[in-house]
Amino acid sequence: MTETDALQTTLAAEHAAVYLFGVLGGRTSRSATPKLFDTLSAAYAAHRARRDHLVREITDLGAEPVAAEAAYEVPRPLETPAQVERAGLDLERSCAATYAYLVANTVDDRRRWAIEALNETAVRELVLRGTPETFPGADEYADR
Repeated sequence: MTETDALQTTLAAEHAAVYLFGVLGGRTSRSATPKLFDTLSAAYAAHRARRDHLVREITDLGAEPVAAEAAYEVPRPLETPAQVERAGLDLERSCAATYAYLVANTVDDRRRWAIEALNETAVRELVLRGTPETFPGADEYADR
């Protein structure tokens, strides 16, 4: 696995995260569930920024960034705020695993960036009622 391959894998995951956080944000309400709305909006913005960063990194390496899919499978059901929150938590856990993978397959500045993204994702998991983990994104060491 090359560093470019790891970046491409992470970019593909970020494309999905941006799409799915957009869907989840559309299933909540700023007035009815302001905390959840703000959390999902912040997640959407963070994942968009990461996606854009990854596109630049891959382009700077002389590679063609992987394109987003036309659509992604949306978790069901999403009828209640608790279900939307749980879907957001599951999505952040998936992103944490992807960033743990990126940490393992990069060096220097890219690794530092991946560690920062992993840490931010782990904190967002807590906001979405996740449990603290010693090694977020590394399921084999999960405390759950």
